[in-house]
Amino acid sequence: MMKYIRESVESLTAYTPGEQPKDPSIIKLNTNENPYPPSSAVSAALADIDVEALRLYSDPLSVPLRCRLAEMHDCAVSQVFAGNGSDEVLALCTRAFVENDGSIGFLDPSYSLYSVLADIRHVEQRRVSLGENFSWHMPEGFEASLFFLTNPNAPTGVRVDKDVIQEFCKSFNGVVVIDEAYVDFADADCMDLALSLDNVIVCRTLSKSFSLAGLRLGYAVGCERLIEALMKVKDSYNLGMLPQLVALAALSDLDHMRANVDCIRATRERLTNSLVALGFDVLPSDTNFLMVRPPVLGAAELFETLREQGILVRYFPGERTGDYIRITVGTDDEVDRLLISIESILAVEKKA
Repeated sequence: MMKYIRESVESLTAYTPGEQPKDPSIIKLNTNENPYPPSSAVSAALADIDVEALRLYSDPLSVPLRCRLAEMHDCAVSQVFAGNGSDEVLALCTRAFVENDGSIGFLDPSYSLYSVLADIRHVEQRRVSLGENFSWHMPEGFEASLFFLTNPNAPTGVRVDKDVIQEFCKSFNGVVVIDEAYVDFADADCMDLALSLDNVIVCRTLSKSFSLAGLRLGYAVGCERLIEALMKVKDSYNLGMLPQLVALAALSDLDHMRANVDCIRATRERLTNSLVALGFDVLPSDTNFLMVRPPVLGAAELFETLREQGILVRYFPGERTGDYIRITVGTDDEVDRLLISIESILAVEKKA
């Protein structure tokens, strides 16, 4: 039989997205989506779209969008790259910064796409196991071509102090991509490292805090040389006209995003306190989700029981993560229903 597919692709285990149910009655707390709608500026932008314009190609360089992002981060347009979701940015980094005999490093546990991207490139993976309570300590003499650092981390929600990250970036010989998908829910960020160090890129997304997961819009900020490399390896028209227009509208209303973030942070604190009172071990979170270890019964059992009751959370089997479930912070009503279900499940378990 003739061989058509690369051996590394044949053996590849693809990324597994969170479940997307069709039943609207299901409470969906499994994929870290924002429970609140995007800005009304987004609706206005969609209503004003000239359908005839769709026969034309989009701006291949996303110039107006990149200008707006440069204005937000007080940098040059040449320091900004706009992509089809932050996942495209991450994939392009593996093309631009890793030789065929290179390597890709990342934390373990962290975003599971990183290992898939390394396998697609068919390069060595260099994992850095997190310590007790998922703390980060880089091993002495660590080397890689590219290092993905999610901060705050996923799926744990834990944030590393910027001083620790800066020290690592300055000593690292490769490119560091600081993946800040959840940073708007945190108390600090690392954007200034991307603007001051020539081996650092900060990657962000409009999926979480801007309530635009369905849009697929991500971006990166870094020194001109790194951004130019991403520009060289991207698809010709990697962002369509609609994503560019909608993203510009959302970025024109930062107050709306921040108000939603404030609501989610308040609900996150309430959910944390309620789960701790029920005996859960809750990791400190700077994101829009919580990583929690249940009392009395196992995480897999709680995940399945909640699913049977129409509530989806996320479970990651594995030695480090198998004792935990990850809960996206939903609306107050959704969180109330979650807590009622958990209380009833725990009550039944304690009687057994």
